[in-house]
Amino acid sequence: MKDQPYRYNLGADSEARDLVLQGLERFNIQHVGAMAYEDFQLYARNAQDEVVGGMFGHSGMGWLYIDYLWLRDEQRSKGLGRQLLKLAEEQAQARGCTGVFLYTYSFQAPGFYQKHGYQLMGVLEDCPPGYQRYYLKKVFEQ
Repeated sequence: MKDQPYRYNLGADSEARDLVLQGLERFNIQHVGAMAYEDFQLYARNAQDEVVGGMFGHSGMGWLYIDYLWLRDEQRSKGLGRQLLKLAEEQAQARGCTGVFLYTYSFQAPGFYQKHGYQLMGVLEDCPPGYQRYYLKKVFEQ
């Protein structure tokens, strides 16, 4: 049989993207059943109603995934990050999650997460060049 020629398209294509997502979702459902993803957003505001910190991500497949966590510089080392992480873990448990998964960079806060019970799962060297990306998880006690 002769090789099929393929065309490759780089760039936005919402129809193709939807087709790929739906195909992968059908495949995954065959193996693990339906697992809907739900967005997660948590923000801290000061007395003037300004956002001084927050995090967002999603939950699904039994885990809460924190994609971003940020605090204003003047809020660091004052307990706000710890409180946001605690609230996120409580939300994860309320959603029936096994634990929390996140990544951080060596110039950010790997020690912060480890201090709060997160275990290092892996390191990607030179991401970005000269630094490391740390993958961490925290499994909830049953």
